[in-house]
Amino acid sequence: MSESDEIGGDAYFDRHDVLRHEATTAADLPPAESEAVRELDREALNDGKFIGKWQLVGSRERIEELWSQLVDDAADGTLWAVKAMTQTGFAELPYEEYMIVVYTPHYFDVDDVFRVRAYLREEYEVTRELFYKPDMYTALGIVADSAAEFGLERPARFVR
Repeated sequence: MSESDEIGGDAYFDRHDVLRHEATTAADLPPAESEAVRELDREALNDGKFIGKWQLVGSRERIEELWSQLVDDAADGTLWAVKAMTQTGFAELPYEEYMIVVYTPHYFDVDDVFRVRAYLREEYEVTRELFYKPDMYTALGIVADSAAEFGLERPARFVR
C-alpha cells in the first residue's frame, strides 16, 4: 500500500501528455474495429467514462512478485494506478489465475494505453496476451459470456 499522491492523481495527465477528460470530443474517439465498439466508445464519451485497465493474469507467486513493484511504479507516476485481486476476491470469482489490473485514466488516449502495455512488457517481461477493458465495459456487465450480446467478439477493447 502506498500513500503517494501520484497514484490515480492529476499530475499523471501532464507527465504523460494524456488527454484530459473535460477536453475530450468525438474527434478523440479511438479507431474502432466494428460499429459495436464505436457505439460503446460513443456511450463512454457521452457518459464521461474514460478509465480502463490492462488485466495481467498469472500464478499467485508471479502476481505477488509484481505487486509491490507495480505499486512503486504508480507511486512514482510511471503508472496511473494498480489494483490486485485478493485471496478472498479470487475465491469468489471464476478465474483460474490471479490478476492485477493496471489502470490508465483515459482509454481514448491510445498512446498512453499502449505506452503502459509496452512498459509492462519491457520492464517486467510480461509475455502473455494482455486484455484492456474500459471500466464502461465492466459497468455494463460485458464479460466473455455476454460479449456477443453487445456485438463484441471479446470482452476487451484492446487485445495485444
